[in-house]
Amino acid sequence: MTIVGRLRAAGVLGMNGRNAIYTLRLNPRHLYPRVDDKLETKRLLRAAGIATAPVLAVARVHSEVRDMLAELDSYSSFVLKPAHGAMGNGILVVRERDGDWFRRPGGQWIDRRALFYHSATIISGAYALGGQPDVAFAEERLEVHPELATIATEGVPDVRVIVYRGVPVMSMTRLPTRHSRGRANLHQGAVGAGIELDTGRTNHAVFFGKPVPTHPDTQEPVIDRPIPEFARALEIAVRATDVTELGYVGADVVVDAHHGPLILELNARPGLAIQIANRMGLVPRLTAVDQRLRPGMDWPERIALGQEIARQARERAAA
Repeated sequence: MTIVGRLRAAGVLGMNGRNAIYTLRLNPRHLYPRVDDKLETKRLLRAAGIATAPVLAVARVHSEVRDMLAELDSYSSFVLKPAHGAMGNGILVVRERDGDWFRRPGGQWIDRRALFYHSATIISGAYALGGQPDVAFAEERLEVHPELATIATEGVPDVRVIVYRGVPVMSMTRLPTRHSRGRANLHQGAVGAGIELDTGRTNHAVFFGKPVPTHPDTQEPVIDRPIPEFARALEIAVRATDVTELGYVGADVVVDAHHGPLILELNARPGLAIQIANRMGLVPRLTAVDQRLRPGMDWPERIALGQEIARQARERAAA
């Protein structure tokens, strides 16, 4: 059997299938601004009573950059982001400051002029989808939950949940490393660890696509680790996607040390590496949702359905 045949037999979802069968069919283009614009996402979720990382300052045009940086003078740490960025591009994390000098993950220090230039670059659209003019904003730098501190380096891990038609179907945690410079993006060198939806524990982990039992920096085990407040993370992931009215969404949740689970962002085109992190294809779970989802199910029922489907998939794989 060819590699393509084996992947198809394993139920692995490819990019063409994701786009043609799921995102194009269930994610109307006119609703994309609800997730592609991070500030609009935050506005919608706050209105629905769903927690997100607090915004500290915003610059919509170049003339507002100095005012934005002045507003940040009272903060020792923050995260500077493009409102329309993707895959972690353009995100600048400040861990501490000394006057007009700012320390990034990894120990690099930059001055205020570099921060000004980066903000202006964001507004010019350097990191935006399609290259259109963008908005720079700073949000509170979240802190690693103590139970995850030994398996994350220089950054905060997140929990990615794929939500299909309001049902959570697969999850993983993305663990920052020194190689990823504190970012929770797999293509930049974060560890991806699959999470069992019904137990909230990690089941498998990869680093640059290869299986690993431990975190590459701390050598701490990354498999069979409980994710703190995972039930709450699942809840807000599902409720947040309900707000968007999109049918196939990746919800990124951070379990903050002080605030608990918060929605970091939502994605209408979530990546497919979550299948590698879980050693399991998405297609059987998506098909099961289509077969078993009933009209009118509320979010607790849909979460229970997703957990049952995941548990049955694990049992079939182990048989």
